[in-house]
Amino acid sequence: MAAAPIAQIKDGKVVESESAASLARDKVKNKSTLDKDAFLGLLVAQMKYQDPLEPTSNTEFVAQYAQFSSLEQMQNMANTMELTRASSMVGKVVVVNTTDSMGKESQIEGRVDYVTYQNGKSYVSIDGGLYSLDDVYAIEDQTYLDAVQLAEELAMAIDKLPIMDNLTLDSATVVKALDAIYQKMSDYEKAFVPKEYVEKLQEYVKRIDELQADADKNNGSTGGTGSTDDDKTNSDGDKTNTDNKKPE
Repeated sequence: MAAAPIAQIKDGKVVESESAASLARDKVKNKSTLDKDAFLGLLVAQMKYQDPLEPTSNTEFVAQYAQFSSLEQMQNMANTMELTRASSMVGKVVVVNTTDSMGKESQIEGRVDYVTYQNGKSYVSIDGGLYSLDDVYAIEDQTYLDAVQLAEELAMAIDKLPIMDNLTLDSATVVKALDAIYQKMSDYEKAFVPKEYVEKLQEYVKRIDELQADADKNNGSTGGTGSTDDDKTNSDGDKTNTDNKKPE
């Protein structure tokens, strides 16, 4: 059995959690609605205290009851549709708008563990708390969440790169890897990457290419000079050996 929630105390007063506040608002709503028993009670009171000289006809009572029965069926249908809608949220990530007892508004985001139906109302369970279905603000698709997370991780990785003036070839592997990740992203996923980060990544890739080109150029120049000196040494050595060789 789940442990009872611990109430938060602030300024000597008990502060309701967002879940408790959501349930409390629904209880107030339920008290303001007229159920079947309440209607029958009113109908009996009307019959009991009606004017005996001008009593209400049986036809009027039947008509009133028929109207209420029709309304009750519509309410039951609406409740069934509400429960079906709530059940479709199980396993999905939702955002709930809440207001605590102090009047502070906030949003709760989490995955719906299960749905319960109490007193004609549907509630979603998020991280152990129950929230009215009426408080659900948005349902987030998993593809959307994955795309947002990937974009955020890419942006954070770009922020960790050295500033452009301090960039060296030591960062070439990381820059190329980040560029490869971005290039493999779908158009939908790329849409969540801020434009300034895309431009920043392109600048890093361009700068790495320039540094690599300069390094290759310098290595090529150094290698060519070394080969010439070696050839000259070998040539001089061969000439010396020829000069020192005695005729037979």
